[in-house]
Amino acid sequence: QVTRKFRDEPKPRFGLLRSREFYMKDMYSFDTSPEAAQHSYHLVSGAYCSLFQRLGLPFVKVSAATGSIGGTVSHEFQVPAEIGEDRLVLCPHGHFAANVETLREELSSCPACGTKLTQTRGIEVGHTFYLGTKYSSVCKAVFYSPENKPQLAEMGCYGLGVSRILAAAVEVLSVEDSIRWPSLITPYQLCFIPPKKGSKEEEEEGAVLLEQLYDSLSQALPHLAGDSVLDDRTQLTIGKRLKDAQKLGYPYVVIAGKKVCEDPPIFEVWQQNTGEVLFLTKEGVIELLSKVQI
Repeated sequence: QVTRKFRDEPKPRFGLLRSREFYMKDMYSFDTSPEAAQHSYHLVSGAYCSLFQRLGLPFVKVSAATGSIGGTVSHEFQVPAEIGEDRLVLCPHGHFAANVETLREELSSCPACGTKLTQTRGIEVGHTFYLGTKYSSVCKAVFYSPENKPQLAEMGCYGLGVSRILAAAVEVLSVEDSIRWPSLITPYQLCFIPPKKGSKEEEEEGAVLLEQLYDSLSQALPHLAGDSVLDDRTQLTIGKRLKDAQKLGYPYVVIAGKKVCEDPPIFEVWQQNTGEVLFLTKEGVIELLSKVQI
């Protein structure tokens, strides 16, 4: 379940990273044996890893303290970032990763391979706990075995910080003057910018050519048709609207600029996540956008 939650946070800070209102994804598992419960735990942990990989978000899975929730095994999913509140120690070769609060003594080298550990800070975006029977024993969560004997359910609990993932993605992927959203969670994939009102490009039907491009795109790639925005504030310059598009983080910005008057018309395409600027025909734009995965 994904729900809105409230917390009496004494010191809200860092925007969505630590606030009094936030969205969380919660999940609980109930199994018939410790082996089955551990299997469920690894399945969910693997799903979390797949999610962050698909987002293109750098992350590490670290051993963590169970804290007040309890249980015997716990892992955090951390996005390395200077602004993070957690301190992490990592093996450069991936053999070891832990939140320092789990270490009883200071470690300088990897216990698996002996390589010197590195330290970084991280933003916690997910957490998993293997609870065993801690809560099922209190709540009397009992089921009957095939032998008709009562047994306590083996539990796990799992959480993802939905709003915190958004904030962490912006924090670690963006540059100073531009938000860079992961393609899977960007509000819109495309922004179309027509010529400024009264410009030479408008007089030579640059806006009409941009509309024709959109129509062709809608036919060729219908899944992108509803994932596009038209910045029709034509009283503003193209440069002003481009800066706004960069601040909002559209992965692709298609502009009917000076080259749209050429034969054939050439459109200016900004790829926000790579910083590249391409000059493409209508067919070239469609070919480029056909590779977008959403």
